[in-house]
Amino acid sequence: MTTLRTFIAIELPASLHARLEEIQDQLEAETPARLVRWVRPEGIHLTLKFLGDTPDNRVEAIKAGLARAAATVAPFQFEVKDLGCFPNTRRPNNVWVGVHEPSGALARLQRAVEEAISPLGYPPEGRAFHPHLTLGRTNRNARPLELQQFGELVARTPQPSLGTVQVTGISLVKSDLRPDGAIYTRLAFVPLSGD
Repeated sequence: MTTLRTFIAIELPASLHARLEEIQDQLEAETPARLVRWVRPEGIHLTLKFLGDTPDNRVEAIKAGLARAAATVAPFQFEVKDLGCFPNTRRPNNVWVGVHEPSGALARLQRAVEEAISPLGYPPEGRAFHPHLTLGRTNRNARPLELQQFGELVARTPQPSLGTVQVTGISLVKSDLRPDGAIYTRLAFVPLSGD
């Protein structure tokens, strides 16, 4: 039996990847070298559920669960805007762009995925779902002053809307970790089919 590292996500269009790369380049130009490990733009996605180590014989059951979840939500769209840091701009570990979806469809979809996957041995997250697109992660060995300056840069960087994303389905994705960044391979795409 082979084990795969997997997650469930909404994949993004190439046009949005290009806009996210522009933001990364803008921030990187004013950031000390090696302070932030930037995510490859083409790999940026909206994670709904990280599964981690997944036996390959569970993939079909996961796909069936995703089909049940996708049947509860109709296609919808979200807006991508705002820059921020987790946990905050004073102690940034992660820099992100926000995802705004006021109708509640995204939150319903994420809950439906959690409910469908939980019986397969993937318990629900203990923390609230905060949809975002990760641009980069700060170096654990960074000096506090550098982190503070980076957080201030993020806070003062204007961030207009990057546009909207039409969500028509969810994907089960395999992640292969490499020294130069993860390589993502879609294992399944399940269209949203709710009313």
